[in-house]
Amino acid sequence: MSGFVFSEKPIEIASGDGATLTDTNGTEYLDFGASYACTPVGHCHPEVVDAATSQLEELMYVQASYPHTARTALYEQLSAAGPGDVDEVWLCNSGTEANEAALKFARHATGREKIIATTQGFHGRTMGALATTWKQKYKQGFEPLAGGVEFVEYGDADAMREAVDDETAAVILEPLQGEGGINPAATEYLRTVREVTEEEGAAMVLDEIQTGLGRTGTLWAAEKHDVVPDVLTTAKGLASGLPIGATLCRDWVAEDAGNHGSTFSGGPVVSAAAGATLDVIEREGLPEHAAETGAYIRDQIDERLGDDVRDVRGDGLMIGIEVKRGSNRLLRDLAIDHQVLALPAGRTVLRLLPPLTIEREHADAVVDALAEVIG
Repeated sequence: MSGFVFSEKPIEIASGDGATLTDTNGTEYLDFGASYACTPVGHCHPEVVDAATSQLEELMYVQASYPHTARTALYEQLSAAGPGDVDEVWLCNSGTEANEAALKFARHATGREKIIATTQGFHGRTMGALATTWKQKYKQGFEPLAGGVEFVEYGDADAMREAVDDETAAVILEPLQGEGGINPAATEYLRTVREVTEEEGAAMVLDEIQTGLGRTGTLWAAEKHDVVPDVLTTAKGLASGLPIGATLCRDWVAEDAGNHGSTFSGGPVVSAAAGATLDVIEREGLPEHAAETGAYIRDQIDERLGDDVRDVRGDGLMIGIEVKRGSNRLLRDLAIDHQVLALPAGRTVLRLLPPLTIEREHADAVVDALAEVIG
C-alpha cells in the first residue's frame, strides 16, 4: 500500500551524492529540482551527515524548554544571519508552520486581524497559511479557512498602498514567487510594501522559504533589494532536507508574540544538521556561486533556445522557463530521455532549483537536455 496524498513518480530513488540522485536500477539523474530547494549544499554533504550522525549518537531528542548546545548554536547562527535587526528566532518543523507562526505573531503584536496576501502567492497548506495562498485548487474541499485575509495584485504598488490601513496586522509575500510561476518582484515594489507597512504599524512578512539560504544570489533575497522586513520565514533547505522551519522577527514582534509552541521545535539532530548547512553555505560562498552560475544558465538558455521559449526569468539558481506547451510532458522527457530532474511552476513553466553547489558541466548538461526537449 502506498501513501494516499502524493502521486508517486515511476523512479524509486536509492541514494544521493552532491547534485546526483541514483535510482534502485543504478540509473543516475542530475537533480535540478533539489526536492523543491531542500538540498542547497547537495545530497549527503559529508559535514552535514557527520553533524547529524554525531548528534544522533549522543542525544536524539529533548524538548526545547531544556537548553541544548546544537539548538542554542543554531539560534545564534540564524540571529546573526538575519537581515538587519531581524534577529529573534523561533524554530519549528516546516515552511507552512513558519508562516503560521509569522501570522500569529503579527496578529498578537499588532492587536489587529487583517492579513494582506498577493495573487499567485504560495505560503503553505495548513489552514492559516492556506488562507494566504492564492490558487483555489489548493483550497478546494478545505474551506472555510482562517478569515480576515485580503488579496492584492502582486507587484502593484498602488494596490498595496490602498489595501494597507490601520486595521492591517501583516502583509505576507514572497520576494520572488516560486509556485506561482517564478515571478520576481521589483525593488521599488518591495520598498513600497516596506514603507506603507511602517506607516500603518503593520508587520511586513517576507516568505523566504524557497528564496532564502543563498538561492537567489544573496543569503536572503531581501538583501538584494535592501529591504529589511519585520518577519522573515525560512525552511526547506535549512537542514539539507531534514524537517525544520524558522521564523525570524524584529524585537517589536517577538516581544509581543503571545503564547505559541511546538513539541519538536529545534530538535538536537535537525539543529545540528541546520548549523552545519549554514556553515557550508557561508564558507563555500554558495550565494555568490549561485548568482554566477544562475546567470550563466539563463544566458545559455536565451542563446540556445531563443524563440522556442516565451520567457526565462528568476534570480540566481531559482529559474523559471516559460514554454509554449504543457510543462509536464517536457519534465517527463527530461527525466526519462536525459536523466535530468526538474519541477513545474504552473502548467507552462519549468522550474530549476538545483543544489547551489552545481558546477559548469552540470549547467551545460542541463542546457543541452533542455535544447533537445524544448527545441
